[in-house]
Amino acid sequence: MSAIEIGIVGGSGFYQMSELENREERVLETPFGNPSDAFVTGTIRGKNVAFLARHNRNHTILPTELNFRANIHAFKQLGVRYLISASAVGSLQATYAPTHFVFPDQFIDRTRHRADSFFGNGIVAHVSLADPICPYLQKVLYDAAKASGVTSHFGGTYVCMEGPQFSTRAESHLYRSWNADVIGMTNYQEARLAREAEMAYATIAMVTDYDCWHEEEEHVTVDMVIKILQQNADAAASTIVKAIETLDLQKENALHHSLQFAILTRPDHIPAERKEALDLLIGKYINGAT
Repeated sequence: MSAIEIGIVGGSGFYQMSELENREERVLETPFGNPSDAFVTGTIRGKNVAFLARHNRNHTILPTELNFRANIHAFKQLGVRYLISASAVGSLQATYAPTHFVFPDQFIDRTRHRADSFFGNGIVAHVSLADPICPYLQKVLYDAAKASGVTSHFGGTYVCMEGPQFSTRAESHLYRSWNADVIGMTNYQEARLAREAEMAYATIAMVTDYDCWHEEEEHVTVDMVIKILQQNADAAASTIVKAIETLDLQKENALHHSLQFAILTRPDHIPAERKEALDLLIGKYINGAT
């Protein structure tokens, strides 16, 4: 199979992509450890695609335990340039009801215990994250969701919390005072690392419940979340298939060159082991440079 330019990360309740044809499982190793699961590769509408169950297909990995660097690096090994995330979220606004999809373009990071950069230990790079979502991929996904009949909202802010516990009521009200829109536990680290890996990244935030600010609603429980997750799964798959169908892989995208001016460490000062570990990401910028 030639390079796989489209990747899909499936979140809670979304453990497979049954629309994949010519399926093959691929176990990949990375300099950062093991990804969450084997990748399932194949084709959708004639385009090469790779699917990864974020929490493992048996849902055995907590958000804090996710090896985000290994997951993103493995997608890079496959050749992925467009990375689609499908994730369960809680709603922080009355407008976003369970089963709605939100396509955020901003993040607020409330995590504490996660590795979220490929750099450090002898190499410094600073990529821009002013706009952490690819606007082109975001619009393609939004249009596909609308075409699939899903009530959808374009734009918004995603609060990424540590978990695995859900919010306290005080936290939930705080996030609303910041005008945040949805809350989840996984997407910001993916967005950061995808930018360092020069991938265009966008999120389908699938609303499963109102966060606990909404006192007229029942407090969120796992049973409630699972029920809505099952309803969202088919809509997410339909959205992704339609998006892949219309995604223009020949389109010039500046995000595919995010590291071009980001590396500050001179090549001759980067430790050899770091050059080796990061060659897939930085090799084209430092090999042969002085």
